[in-house]
Amino acid sequence: MAASEENSALFPIFILTIIALPLVPYTILKLCRAASKKTKSIHCECSVCSRSGKYRKSIFKRISNFSTWSNLTVVLLWVMMGILVYYIKHISREIQVFEPFSILGLESGASDSEIKKAYRRLSIQYHPDKNPDPEAHKYFVEYISKAYQALTDPISRENFEKYGHPDGRQGFQMGIALPQFLLNIDGASGGILLLWIVGVCILLPLVIAVVYLSRSSRYTGNYVMHQTLSAYYYFMKPSLAPSKVMDVFIKAAEYMEIPVRRTDGEPLQKLFMLVRSELNLDLKNIKQEQAKFWKQHPALVKTQLLIQAQLTHKTEALSPDLQRDFKRVLELAPRLLEELMKMAVIPRSAQGHGWLRPAIGVLELSQCVIQAVPLSARKAAGGFTEGIAPFLQLPHFNEAIMKKLARKKMRTFQELRDMTPHERAELLTQTAGLSAAEAQDVETVLEMMPSLTLEVTCETEGEEGIQEGDIVTIHTWVNLKRTNGLVGALPHAPSYPFHKEENFWFLLADPNLNNVWLSQKVSFMDEATAVTAASKAIEETMEGAGANVKETSSAVKEAVERVKSGSRLVMGKFQAPGEGNYNLSCYLLCDSWIGCDIKTSLKLKVLKRTRAGTRGGYAVEEGAVGLEDGVEEEEEIEEEEYDDYESEYSEDDEDNKPDTKKKGSVVNGKAHGQGKQSSSEGSGSDEE
Repeated sequence: MAASEENSALFPIFILTIIALPLVPYTILKLCRAASKKTKSIHCECSVCSRSGKYRKSIFKRISNFSTWSNLTVVLLWVMMGILVYYIKHISREIQVFEPFSILGLESGASDSEIKKAYRRLSIQYHPDKNPDPEAHKYFVEYISKAYQALTDPISRENFEKYGHPDGRQGFQMGIALPQFLLNIDGASGGILLLWIVGVCILLPLVIAVVYLSRSSRYTGNYVMHQTLSAYYYFMKPSLAPSKVMDVFIKAAEYMEIPVRRTDGEPLQKLFMLVRSELNLDLKNIKQEQAKFWKQHPALVKTQLLIQAQLTHKTEALSPDLQRDFKRVLELAPRLLEELMKMAVIPRSAQGHGWLRPAIGVLELSQCVIQAVPLSARKAAGGFTEGIAPFLQLPHFNEAIMKKLARKKMRTFQELRDMTPHERAELLTQTAGLSAAEAQDVETVLEMMPSLTLEVTCETEGEEGIQEGDIVTIHTWVNLKRTNGLVGALPHAPSYPFHKEENFWFLLADPNLNNVWLSQKVSFMDEATAVTAASKAIEETMEGAGANVKETSSAVKEAVERVKSGSRLVMGKFQAPGEGNYNLSCYLLCDSWIGCDIKTSLKLKVLKRTRAGTRGGYAVEEGAVGLEDGVEEEEEIEEEEYDDYESEYSEDDEDNKPDTKKKGSVVNGKAHGQGKQSSSEGSGSDEE
């Protein structure tokens, strides 16, 4: 019984230990992450973003940001730990070491007469004949009698001095740190113990497994339904025009689950009249086109109209119920568009290539949704070769201001970015008619916009040239600079009601054949992950090249410094195709900003297989060159001109003809420079 009570007293300590082991290091990790966060704001601070309230740090928003499930769980567990510590310290009975002198109330080394005198005194108080209390009887037998015996009986005293107990050497005992009522298997306690074992060891893991499997059977790791991925994969086509990407995007199962109410009919009719010009309807047969539009599934109609409301800023016609659905549609949009992008670049052909044209269309749609800019604004019009979409993402800009800027012969968004702040302020205040405060808002947004460059290198490990069938490794350094000095930042998007991190997609593609050879998502928000990935990649590359430890360490250190200064390393491998010359393009496309995308050309020359050994049965040809040198490159440019893939929103005019001078130079497998701005680039003609 004493042993069971001792085990029962240890139960709170056992629970405290189980909670503290994961909780303490997890709490330290969260505090370190919170302390390491930059105090500098990474979101836009223009007046338009401030008025949107998206970044306003009110007391309610602070509480809301703190009140996440993980934070509340941590706080609750710390409260439980405090209660357990208090219980262990003040309520739980302490386990005392057997001390006969202390039990009899004597000091160590007391004489026999003092021992007998103390025993008689305690016997009068606790002896069963004097005190009928069961607890007094128990204390007298287990403590007072044993203490007296240990100090008076020679054998007991010898055992106490040798083994610390009057009964001699005590056997090794093991117990379970559980409450005593669970260890008592008599009566109802046995059933409680059985239920506890069944519940904790069987039912709880079973419930967790069922919940996990039921959710994983419906959703992917990105919290997108498997049904959505199936629909995207089925409807994605290589000739999908950017204007048709919307039709595939709205077929997500998440959007189909949004309820369509009877009360939504009239507000949606009004919204349809406001955004009708953006729906690509044939104006010659407008009645038939409208009837065809409304014959679609009600959920598809509703979703498309709500997205058009975002693109055209026509949200005033929405009812309160539609406002909630509108926010739900926009909340799901980024991750659905990301999965749609993956379905566009997923390997489809026998060579493992994806499709360039729909990939560009998906990112164009993503940019317009985040910036709330109509897709039609990408069309070349009014002398603007890239359309006015990049300008409309700036605060206080509208079509009237664009007409004023057109008089100054401004043709591209890059021209505005290339101006000095003084020249830009003069243009905006004197020509566009903006106030000084509004011009400062524009300057703030332009300082947030990233300027990107690419450094691309293609090579085969251990070989000088590239031959058909070789595994080609592409190293790309993506460099980002902002005027305000930030690396990772949130884009200026006052009309998008949620926080959205900017992401970039690197594509190595053949625009002539509409093939994506390699794709990778790039983010500048998580520096620690980028440092780890770059260090590992450089280390593996250097070891594969046979470099020594010092050279490897130096290369890794240099890569880490580049990552911290605002660069990201993109590495990938692909199998070299058949013999021939390939005019490839490296795209870096943003999913949030309009007008900051870049494109760099890369000429790849693949030679006929001549190597012997593990990679072929041919003789080795010394001095084979995989990528053309500068002289050969100029000849190929003259002999093999190719047309760029232009978005359907740009007209085919002289400004859209290939300009080899603007493309990044490619010499011996290396492409450097800023490349060509390609924010309005698509992936082919609109014929389907």
